[in-house]
Amino acid sequence: MKIIIAPDAFKGSLTAEEAAEAIRTGVKKVLPQAETVCLPVADGGEGTLSALITATEGVYKTVPVRDPLGRLIEAQLGILGDGETAVVELAQASGLMLLEPDELNPMKASTFGTGELIRNALDAGYRKLIIGLGGSATNDGGAGLLEALGVRFFDVQGELLQMDGSALSRIDKVDVSQLDQRLATTDIRIASDVENPFVGENGASYIFGPQKGADAKAVTLLDEGLRHFADKTAELTGMCLHDLKGAGAAGGSAGALLAYCGARLESGIEVVLGAIEFAKHIQSADFIVTGEGKTDRQTLDGKALLGVAKSAKAFGVPVFVISGAIEESACGELSEWFSGLHALDDGSKTLGELMANASGLLCQETVHLMSKIKNSELLL
Repeated sequence: MKIIIAPDAFKGSLTAEEAAEAIRTGVKKVLPQAETVCLPVADGGEGTLSALITATEGVYKTVPVRDPLGRLIEAQLGILGDGETAVVELAQASGLMLLEPDELNPMKASTFGTGELIRNALDAGYRKLIIGLGGSATNDGGAGLLEALGVRFFDVQGELLQMDGSALSRIDKVDVSQLDQRLATTDIRIASDVENPFVGENGASYIFGPQKGADAKAVTLLDEGLRHFADKTAELTGMCLHDLKGAGAAGGSAGALLAYCGARLESGIEVVLGAIEFAKHIQSADFIVTGEGKTDRQTLDGKALLGVAKSAKAFGVPVFVISGAIEESACGELSEWFSGLHALDDGSKTLGELMANASGLLCQETVHLMSKIKNSELLL
């Protein structure tokens, strides 16, 4: 029997890799002879880097970059097992996790460090890049990362601007003459599950600005700045980012990569599944076990578990879910994709207890599921 173990992260308690190991332990307690293949997944957000490196047996490279506030830190760049593809996770250099709560301020935060990660990948000779855009602390429209890649921004007085969220509205001229020429021959794939446009009430600033520390006034100013940058970008490149679906990911960083770096925007989970050759692994599988912190209707909007289910359906492979919680009202819709839905939350424990004991509970619920399978109650 061959079992694919492909969970996403249980946010706040387990990484995708830790969840996969807990499930594997549970499988082996009941089916010790089973072949288990751990393929932790992600949908382009935080955890994408580690999921890709784990599944492809890749390696990490530590490089010095600037954090969102310009401080020198060390971040990780990933090299896939193919030896040809570099993975840049924006959160490594420009993420919320790098700042203390009282430091959050998208007016001052920059994606410059993410541009440094990209430049490091280019310097190392990589011409295939996967860029994951989740977990940003920034709302600079990606201008900071463009600055690190050679783009220069000037105000109306001809003074060189240092880019952050507050500088966007002061852009008078965008000079791309020194943009890194290696980008023209580099295949850049943006892995993201965000569909928000660059600007407007559903755009980067209004939807994600508050969680990055922006108050109502700052949100308005940030949106105006992004709109101004989008206007300048349209004049220069011909690409209209304003209402472009997905351009608002990571405070507009997706838009910058699309317009200036020749990147293409793809479903995060599809990029991940392709990179780890998921289809090849599951063709001979008997079933798949996946899971996440909470499985609900949002899972059906292009999240990681739906990507797993779609791939499995093409080969007729059943998929069982073990998640922290399952939205009861969504079970009918979810059951169209998954052969079984199992939750760690049985109502007897607090959220704190569930998160603190997530690994053990996940292993325990896996044992319960495997026992049913062994006794032929499932997969009939």
